[in-house]
Amino acid sequence: MPGIETPTMLHRSVSCRAALVLLSCLTLFSAGAQAQTRPVRVASLNLCTDQLLLALADRSQILSVSRLAADMSLSFLAGKAAGVSRSDGGAEAVLFANPDLVLTGTYGQQEQVALLRRQGLEVLTFGPWTSLEDGRGQIRALARRLGHPERGEDLIAQIDASLDRVKAIVPRGPSILVYERGGWVMGARSLLGEILVHMGFRLHQEALGLTHGGVARLEALVTTPPDFMLVDEASSQAVDNGTALFAHPALTKALPSNRRLALPGRLTICGGPSTPAAIDALGAEVRARIR
Repeated sequence: MPGIETPTMLHRSVSCRAALVLLSCLTLFSAGAQAQTRPVRVASLNLCTDQLLLALADRSQILSVSRLAADMSLSFLAGKAAGVSRSDGGAEAVLFANPDLVLTGTYGQQEQVALLRRQGLEVLTFGPWTSLEDGRGQIRALARRLGHPERGEDLIAQIDASLDRVKAIVPRGPSILVYERGGWVMGARSLLGEILVHMGFRLHQEALGLTHGGVARLEALVTTPPDFMLVDEASSQAVDNGTALFAHPALTKALPSNRRLALPGRLTICGGPSTPAAIDALGAEVRARIR
């Protein structure tokens, strides 16, 4: 009868609705999968994202890296960056290159990032590592997005193996201060700070009232010196005002060369593929200088 659904008609109606729901779900799933397809034109605007990209992506996926990526003094993977197109980080140039994924840091490029996102580009930002766990999370997130999760796990395994090799190798818990150009001291909550504590050091920031970082005055270092100081390998040469402080006679007397550990800056500027090498190099310094 008109207006009355028979059992057969009702069964067909339910079946049709179920089919429509299934089709809708499949469409949504397909759209989601399409949005997360492996990127094939990835641009990096930051030295630290350069390193992660070069370590985790296929060469064919890399559209460009920053101009610093090939600087041997700063970039751990400068050799791998050879031959890769480099950009100056300008948003317009990136837009014209038509990437399908852009990587950048969290400092100094907010305007470019905002413009790129307004134009519909996918932009992932990665800040400086505040801890090893933070670093592991960044590696996993980017490796998955690039379509190579196994490479992320391999890099994490390398970091963990390096940590195992240096665990508690420092006897008697001496104090140490990471001292940078111009007298800058990093906060205690940092990647390098965590590694040093893992090795058996005590961080000296608190004794200077610089738990959150800041500039350590020369007078404070001379009157309250740490047992050891960790410096950039390049600080042995005073080439400008930023490095002249390391050669000051008062600091040299308070912390002579046998109480200074040194690492190449390119190992510690960024967390990432350089981290296992930084841990191993620091372990070698400790074994050579601390008994």
